Amino acid sequence: MNRSASSTGGSLGLPSTMKHAIWFAVFVTTMPCTGLRAAQPDWRDLADPVTEGAWLRPPGEDKPAKPVWGFAKGLRIGLAPLPGPRGLLRVYAPHAGQPEWRMINFIAIEPIVEGHTRRAYSELEPSSVAEGRGKVMWSVDRPGDWSPRDPTHPARGVIAKKVGVETLTVYVGVEKFRNGAVVFLRLTFRADRPREVQIVTFTQPQSKPLAYCVVTATMGNYARLRQLHLADRTVDARELFANATFNPIGFTTHKRFEVAELAKTPDGAVILAATTDEADPAAADHTGVGPGWRYVGRPVTQYWRCDRPNPELAALVNARRTYWASNTPIPGGVSFENVELIAPFHAGQAWTFGVTPDADWRRLLSVGVRQRESDGRRLLDGPES
Repeated sequence: MNRSASSTGGSLGLPSTMKHAIWFAVFVTTMPCTGLRAAQPDWRDLADPVTEGAWLRPPGEDKPAKPVWGFAKGLRIGLAPLPGPRGLLRVYAPHAGQPEWRMINFIAIEPIVEGHTRRAYSELEPSSVAEGRGKVMWSVDRPGDWSPRDPTHPARGVIAKKVGVETLTVYVGVEKFRNGAVVFLRLTFRADRPREVQIVTFTQPQSKPLAYCVVTATMGNYARLRQLHLADRTVDARELFANATFNPIGFTTHKRFEVAELAKTPDGAVILAATTDEADPAAADHTGVGPGWRYVGRPVTQYWRCDRPNPELAALVNARRTYWASNTPIPGGVSFENVELIAPFHAGQAWTFGVTPDADWRRLLSVGVRQRESDGRRLLDGPES
């Protein structure tokens, strides 16, 4: 599910075979210790989130609860100990027909400190505050004290109105990486954009300076994303990686596309959209495919948007020919696994991730204009106090 070892498009980092052996060991144990070192309850025993208007969020910090935030009828983001490896954001898309607690994708955090090229990997690095691999992530309503907290006592998130648009905002702390990076995230959901979340990256004061803080979607194979939509063409994963070298477990190195190649809205926001080429991916022949990899629900468009692209922004993708941790070929052939936008880091760097069942990805190209019309100005430029 993770990628071939790379930084900003090269072949640096852990050897791929080592990385994926580690990842497999982490995944199959389902990360039994996902909080601080004390034993944690099973995720099924945690209190369910509550619906409040358009929003879904934890019921309160007075009892253990499932850490998940977002829309009652739209996209949601969760943290461990919900199913999956620790150190990853879980992306849920019930609006696309996904079953309850079935992730449509994961998002990893991969900082690169200045003067280096190797990424740190949020789901692979050992934790210094809990047993096993995967950085502990926890939630707070406002930035401030970033001591690691018990993830099973999540913040509720803050509902507010910004220039006439209701929002739900929660901050996510990430424990210190071995390369010295110490980051935190701000997740913001907008009531008028129920199929997406804005992820904004910041460093804590004790962090080493960052060259990049990569936020990458890591599980494109589940939806069999194999069409990448650029400004003037659509790239098919099977053609892009036709002559690629696959490592023994089926990963390629990254392919890179510069900002000039990427699709843009009329007001300059960059859109990187990926889709399946299958009219009904749920109807594919899943013979031999493990239950967790069998796609359900409607086909989707998954996308990244950067409203204020840096001239050095680029897109990176890699691919697999078999599902992760198996020898089962992906129905229909090679598909993208990691899909990401990267740019030199600055505090408050904002990336928007979305999942829509709208098959016409070009509708996304009007998002910037509509958003500006509803806002009157850009929202959420800096961390709230």
